[in-house]
Amino acid sequence: MNGTRVGTLFKFVEWVKNDPKSIFWLAGMAGTGKTSIAITLCRMFEEDPDMLLGGTFFCSRTANEEGRSDVRRIIPTLAAHLADISPIFASQLATELRPNSGSVVYKPTSEQFAPLLQRPLDALELGNRPIVFIIDALDECSDERELSALLKELATLKYAAKVKFILTSRPETHILGSPISNQAQNEVLHLHTIGPDDVTEDIRMFIGNKFAQNPLDNPETWYLDADVRALAKLANGLFIFASTVITYILDTDTVYRRKDRLQATLSAMKDSKVATGPLDAMYEFVITRASTTTKVEPHELAQTQRVLAGILSARMPLSLNALGELFGEDTDMIRESLRRLRAVVHVPDEPDQPGVRALHASFGDYLFERAGPDVCIARSLGDVTLARGCLRVLAKRLHFNMSQSRSSYQPNPSSRPDFIPLALEYACLQWIYHVSGLAEASSLDKSVNEIFRPRLLFWLEVMSVLGHVLRASAMLMFAAMTVRFPYRQYIFW
Repeated sequence: MNGTRVGTLFKFVEWVKNDPKSIFWLAGMAGTGKTSIAITLCRMFEEDPDMLLGGTFFCSRTANEEGRSDVRRIIPTLAAHLADISPIFASQLATELRPNSGSVVYKPTSEQFAPLLQRPLDALELGNRPIVFIIDALDECSDERELSALLKELATLKYAAKVKFILTSRPETHILGSPISNQAQNEVLHLHTIGPDDVTEDIRMFIGNKFAQNPLDNPETWYLDADVRALAKLANGLFIFASTVITYILDTDTVYRRKDRLQATLSAMKDSKVATGPLDAMYEFVITRASTTTKVEPHELAQTQRVLAGILSARMPLSLNALGELFGEDTDMIRESLRRLRAVVHVPDEPDQPGVRALHASFGDYLFERAGPDVCIARSLGDVTLARGCLRVLAKRLHFNMSQSRSSYQPNPSSRPDFIPLALEYACLQWIYHVSGLAEASSLDKSVNEIFRPRLLFWLEVMSVLGHVLRASAMLMFAAMTVRFPYRQYIFW
């Protein structure tokens, strides 16, 4: 077992094989194990010869990837996955795409279903082997209107093949009001309806297995079964609590330190009176332990809060080096700020590797909304930090002949060029969104003008090399509405 509910998994398998309904919606609050279940099902279906995992899409607003929260990316991604494993589907998909030169992938969701999924699926030979698509964390999608269109199409379209969609999300209002919540037509399971004793037992197994899989060379036992049971009880049904606890405790390499962290966690969770729930208590504990005043100076805590705000507000994957340049800080300082927060923040091993992010969306919710006054971070801090950082990088990095081309007649590189560092790419693509997110965006008008008056063409050259000329046009129009931009008089509507 890897931490998901045994009964729930078997329920999914039986439904896929025998139930005529095409949609199974798994609803649950943050941290209740929805993604854990989705990942486990992916592995099970990949290994089951009686099923075909057609495609997956894991939505996320903390993965720092714009595409992971874009509803319009879901259907094209599922179609691409299935085309990789089914030549018949791929052939029919190519036929559908050819007249439109592939432009259908950029159209509204309601116009994607028929050419990208329905008609290619209808070309498949009928059989008893179900084709399963898994879409996780629908509530993480940024466009509620497009999401509503997606759910409507999912609930109404019929397929000649045996097609199954497994969806997971929080029970948000706009999803509860959609057709997928109709229990007469779809299978719906709310995780809170599962008995608490069963959930606690699954979490106990999860914690126990993780501890057993991470032994130390020292044969001394650093935990007891009673400790595992106590942690499972404290989790109060939240798998993310258990996952965070495990990451925090195992992120040490000695028996003494693991014992210390385990007992400190148990004591803190029992005595916590500030947090509103077990997960908040866990986050409060991790942050407090990482910023103990006897070990961390006030300015270091402020630096850490600024780094966290930037990570939570970033709009695409960033590396430690890119964060350092955007924040105007040394990379080692960024790594040190995050060193004691690895239970809640993923940090790649290599400084140039993108992917620094919060492990779960609930961590950002806690820091922005529910944390105590000594820990709480203002949402605006991330935009302030990244807006100023983007403008600083643009002022420093933009120059003549950004593409390093020997001739203007030569085409741009076909792939992302190595000579454009990630910090510059981020600054070019995202600066206006962070500037516009500030309550006092006008305070940066002077900086924007000073940067773009002499460097506008250099910026456009980078956007062209990156393949985002159309996006550059949209950003300029957005800038004309947001800031006193130097070229607004040349923008026509």
